[in-house]
Amino acid sequence: MTTSIARAGLLITALFIAGCNGSLEDIAPTSGPAKATRPLPDKIVQSMRAKGMSTTAPIMVRIFKEEATLEVWKQKTNGRYDLVTNYDICKWSGKLGPKFTEGDRQAPEGFYMVRPHQMNPQSQYHLAFNIGFPNSYDRAHGRTGQHLMVHGACSSAGCYSMTDAQMEQIYAFARDAFKGGQTEFQVQAFPFRMTAANMARYQDDPNYEFWTMLKEGYDHFEITKSPPKVDVCGRRYVFNQIAQPGQAFSPTAACPVTTQPETLQVAYRSYQATYDAAFSAAAGKGSSKSTPAPSIAGLKEAALVADWSRRRARGERVTREPPSLDRPDVLMAEERPAAPAAAPRLETTVAAVPTPAPAEQQAAAPAATTSASPLASLFPPRRTAAPAVAPAAEPETAAAADGAPIPPASPQGEAAAAAAAQPAPAKPGLRSRLLGMFGG
Repeated sequence: MTTSIARAGLLITALFIAGCNGSLEDIAPTSGPAKATRPLPDKIVQSMRAKGMSTTAPIMVRIFKEEATLEVWKQKTNGRYDLVTNYDICKWSGKLGPKFTEGDRQAPEGFYMVRPHQMNPQSQYHLAFNIGFPNSYDRAHGRTGQHLMVHGACSSAGCYSMTDAQMEQIYAFARDAFKGGQTEFQVQAFPFRMTAANMARYQDDPNYEFWTMLKEGYDHFEITKSPPKVDVCGRRYVFNQIAQPGQAFSPTAACPVTTQPETLQVAYRSYQATYDAAFSAAAGKGSSKSTPAPSIAGLKEAALVADWSRRRARGERVTREPPSLDRPDVLMAEERPAAPAAAPRLETTVAAVPTPAPAEQQAAAPAATTSASPLASLFPPRRTAAPAVAPAAEPETAAAADGAPIPPASPQGEAAAAAAAQPAPAKPGLRSRLLGMFGG
C-alpha cells in the first residue's frame, strides 16, 4: 500500500511538472528540437581533449557585464577546471550592480545554480536556461524577479542574451555535462573582472561593498580552479566554509562557527597580500584611472525604473531611456510617445511591482543546506569565530521575499526557475580536489 502511494505521488509530481512546460520529454536537456541536440563543433571537442577534458565532464559558467563576456569552464581529469571558450554577450540590460526588484531591467549578479529542469529547449528565445534568480541571498534581501535567463535571440530585458549560434553551443555544454552525471552547474555573474585595477576604479561606487563580498568567491576560484562551495548566512555569501557539527547556515540568521582547510586559508592570505599591493598602486594613479561604467544606485533607483517599465508596458508616454537618480524628474520632462509595448517575453513588466514592505513583514527565507563532511574529514578543524562584521545595510527595504516556485509565462515561455535555488550540498569530490590543489 505504501509503495503504491509513493508511486502515485511520483506520477502526480511528474504530471504537474509536465503541465508547466509540455511533456517530460520536452523538459529533458538531451531531447527536444534539433537546435537543442546539435553536438559541439569538432574544433571545440578537439580543444577539450587536448586539455584533458571529456565532452561530458562538469562545467561552470562565468559572466562579466562590463567586458560583455560569458566564459565556459570545464573540469579536467585532475579535478581542476580550465577555460574551454568564451563568448561575447550580445546584449544585457540595466547597469552594473545587482537586481533589486521585478521590472528594474537589471541582469542579476551573484552565485547561482542551474539544474536540468531549468533548461528550456522550447524557448521562444531560441534556447535558454534559467539562472535561478532569486537565490537564497536575494530572498534574504527581499529581492524579486522571475524568468532571468541566459538565452538566444540577442534581446534582453533583465537577461544575458547571446546570438542563436552561441546559445546552441552554450546549451550543448550544459546538456552534455548533465548527460555525464553533473546534477547542477554554477553560474558566477560579476560586474567586471575583479582585478585590483577594476576594484580601485569602483571603490567609490554604492555597490562596492556588495562587489567586495562577491570578490571573495571570485578569488577562491582563481586560487583553486574549482567552483567554491557557496552558502548564505547573516544575509551574505560565505565560501568554502564548514559549519560545526549541529550547526547550519541560515540566510537570515547569524553565521555559525565554521572551519576551513588550513591550506586554503594560507593560499588565500598570500593571494590577498599580492592583491592589496596591486590595489594600492592602482588607487594611487588617481585621475589616470579609466572612467567607471554606470551602475545602479540601489533600490530607490530600481523602483524608478520598475515604475517606468510598468508605464511603458501600458503604452503610456515615457522617456526613451529608463530614469535614474541623477535625473529624478525625467518622467515629467519632454516625454515622447512610445509605441504600445509588445507582450512581455521574459521578465514580465506588465504586472505591478509589489510596494516595498517593512522588513518585519518579509517572509523568512528558507535556510541554505550544506554538508560539512567532504571538507571536514580531510583537514584538521580550525575553529574560527562567526563573522563579526554585519552585512552591508540595504539603502531601503525591498519588497517581501518571493520564495514561491516560478511558473512559466506560457507553454512556450521560459522554463520554471528553481523554487529555492539554494546552494546545494558540497559534492563528495570537493574534498579530494581541494586536497590535490594544496598538496594535502
